[in-house]
Amino acid sequence: MTAIFESRDRADVATEKLKVYAQPQRLMILSYLLRGESSVSDIDAATGIGQPALSQQLAELRRADIVKTRREGKQICYDLADDAARLCVSTMEALLTDQPDLQRIMKAASPFGTPDDRPSTSSVSAGFARIL
Repeated sequence: MTAIFESRDRADVATEKLKVYAQPQRLMILSYLLRGESSVSDIDAATGIGQPALSQQLAELRRADIVKTRREGKQICYDLADDAARLCVSTMEALLTDQPDLQRIMKAASPFGTPDDRPSTSSVSAGFARIL
């Protein structure tokens, strides 16, 4: 995986992805969808965005592959597209509050969680040998 600082193209892609999230109504929708799949009418009732704007924002989130849809009769249900979208939204929700929960954020973002969750050095064996 290339770090963002190593590639202008990667930085451009990341910036375009961030622009999709950087809209208040979309963040409200995504935050609501963290709770699970919902119909358009449920999203509208919870967020108060209103049908025309809500449909427009959901279409943009669909184009960006951040949400997925499922048809149930005449009703369309929306959900976050995958674990990456879920992690991104939950991290933003945790970070961008009045009192960020940094421990929760670090646990979600790190393969070993917080420093307390990491394996002790006594249970980790060295992967090298001394050659004489």
